[in-house]
Amino acid sequence: MNRAEQQQAAISFRARHHVRPILLLPNAWDALSAGLYVAAGFDALATTSGGVAWALGYPDGEHAPWAEVVAATARIVRTAQVPVTADIEAGYAATPTDLGAHVVEIIGAGVVGINLEDGLHGPMRSVEDAAARIDAAREAASKAGISIVINARCDILHLQHGEESSRFSATVNRCKAYLAAGADCVYPFGMRDPAMIAEFVKAVAAPVNITGRPGMPDAAAFERIGVARITIASAPTLVAMAAIQKLATDLRATGSFEALRTPLRHPDAQGLFRTKG
Repeated sequence: MNRAEQQQAAISFRARHHVRPILLLPNAWDALSAGLYVAAGFDALATTSGGVAWALGYPDGEHAPWAEVVAATARIVRTAQVPVTADIEAGYAATPTDLGAHVVEIIGAGVVGINLEDGLHGPMRSVEDAAARIDAAREAASKAGISIVINARCDILHLQHGEESSRFSATVNRCKAYLAAGADCVYPFGMRDPAMIAEFVKAVAAPVNITGRPGMPDAAAFERIGVARITIASAPTLVAMAAIQKLATDLRATGSFEALRTPLRHPDAQGLFRTKG
């Protein structure tokens, strides 16, 4: 994909946040998972910071070397051949200037969007600091000529920051500030109650991303209350890890090869990848 094609893909991806059907984005962690999602019919993907980090041999939380994250993202984009938005956590950057440089580098991997967190893997950034970083990301993307979709993640609920009674209003206020700073979509991470989500959607009056979890209503139900997009974070990686964990446990315990029966064959896997490019 050249830069003109990437820019058009970014514009189209943004537009999909404002129309139905709801944008359901599975989260890939490597080229194989990306290829399987696309083969299943998904026409846009997100990455998962946790899954990517684990696949690279590091814990989640910006411990993986940034260059390796960019390279892994590029492999996902190359294999998927559909729009990909990258989870870059808090940007792997101490300052807005460094963040801007990293946004340019992840754009170079071919993505059309990013997730950007306001947490610090513990404490919260000030709303002013977080908004300044979104502004820096937007400016960097504009200079690069790619109108990426910035999904601003708010971690107040996830980190249980502040008094419980004020967390909803604080999340709304922060997300409004992030939209004003240049975000296209806001992500109240940790918000799971459908009634609260519906109230939040009305309060921010902008595209909202939520995380799909077991026990929550299906995507169609969230579409009806106005949610723009749903991601599923690191859950698919954990599902795959659990399957391998069970295989390993059974193989070690029994020595039986029966657990290796699978409808997916070597030629099927081969067909997910191009031989060149």
